[in-house]
Amino acid sequence: MRDARRIRVIVPSTVGTGEKFDVRVKLLTEPFFAKGNCYCPSPGVDGRYNISPRGITYMDNVPPDWRGEIGIDGGAGYEGPSSISFPGGGGPYPGDGRPIGSITGASYSTPGIRSIIARDPVSGAMGRSNPVEVLSGNPGERLFWGDLHSQTYFSDGLRVPEELYAFAREESFLDFFALADHSESLTDRQWEYFVNVTNDSHDPGRFVTLVGFEWTSGRWGHRNLYYPGWSGQILRANDPVGGELTELYRVARDEGAIVIPHHSANNAMGVDWSLGHDPEVERLVEIYSVWGNSERPGAAGNTRPIRVLGGEKEGQHVIDALAMGRRFGLVGGGDIHDGRPGDELHSMQREPGIYRHLYRQGITGVWARELTREGVFEAMWNRRVFATTNIRTILRFSVDGSPMGSVIKSGNSVRVAVRAASEVPIGELDIVHSGGDSRILRPGDGQVNVEEVLETKGGDGWVYARLIREDGEMAWSSPVWYSSD
Repeated sequence: MRDARRIRVIVPSTVGTGEKFDVRVKLLTEPFFAKGNCYCPSPGVDGRYNISPRGITYMDNVPPDWRGEIGIDGGAGYEGPSSISFPGGGGPYPGDGRPIGSITGASYSTPGIRSIIARDPVSGAMGRSNPVEVLSGNPGERLFWGDLHSQTYFSDGLRVPEELYAFAREESFLDFFALADHSESLTDRQWEYFVNVTNDSHDPGRFVTLVGFEWTSGRWGHRNLYYPGWSGQILRANDPVGGELTELYRVARDEGAIVIPHHSANNAMGVDWSLGHDPEVERLVEIYSVWGNSERPGAAGNTRPIRVLGGEKEGQHVIDALAMGRRFGLVGGGDIHDGRPGDELHSMQREPGIYRHLYRQGITGVWARELTREGVFEAMWNRRVFATTNIRTILRFSVDGSPMGSVIKSGNSVRVAVRAASEVPIGELDIVHSGGDSRILRPGDGQVNVEEVLETKGGDGWVYARLIREDGEMAWSSPVWYSSD
């Protein structure tokens, strides 16, 4: 029997006072290779669709069988169950005896930033939830979390679409998810299957899915395309017509889709920003994934530079694209291949190849009016998004009262406001102004509420926030662009 080492506790990031919500709990142990013990819907992990072409073996990090009771402490104003147990196992899949479950009917009677602590009195394992912002009344917009980028067995990953959607929803506790697998590996019939599974997995109000694919060009770089609705055509970079960047942009414009470049700073599979851009549809960039951080070079302070496949390439960082005038909102993604969207274990693989040099994955926070496909896509389109290194830190960012992703007019100065909350103290908050760290703060607290006036001298520019927790995990707001015109 494997011991419980930690407890993962996930709660909604925004709720109203008196609003009922679920507390989702997952006991964690030391990760182990779990071939044949995946607890997934059919087909199981021993099937032909779970033999990785990259030599990856599926891993688990939940005890296979655990019995006990976990205490729940919600702090001031908490109303709800004080414990959770798993008498019959509790895992989300048929025959799954693992300790994964939910508490229903929790609420807070008073506003403020709260968190929930879970403890196992026997092993001493504990966990603190992500912060929840309790607001008076019904929130006008809510913060949802998702991963927009995952590979399947059909290209160079593990597991089939049904399993990945199930994991994202039931084990990683994500609010939204998209596969975005390599389109060049899919036939037209397989793409139809992918679209159908994506739509079958869509559950508005609980779990949102997006139809999308990864377009993998050696010349133009890797770009993901996401459709706003229930269908869309597939394009492949190795097709005579579909291999042109202009065609990718044309289809995106015709369909109202979003195009997102990723791991741009990599030498082997990055993006040369000078080769093309369509500002109408290329509205976001994946700043961080398992490959690393493409924001800025390692020499400029990046602690997680891309270090595989030739490492970084000068001039291809996100900061370079912003300096060229690209209005990119910032998202985090997985780009995972190990069958665990939202909770990857890439770096623990046995194979000595590139995986030991990868980082934990990223996820994206969206400020949306509702948890629907329309609500999530609208937030993405408007750049009401921010990236993190798979942490659920609340981050609000505005300039002259306009939220992240906005384009505003300004005078000789702008007022920047940052509000953040984290279960781990925030060690550094950087206000990045037109490429330079204009203001560096070291709050050393779990909550930040900062306002700064930046001189603009009547010119054009952009501002965003970079947050670094004391444990090294990070978050980046999308920029706000200002102009005197």
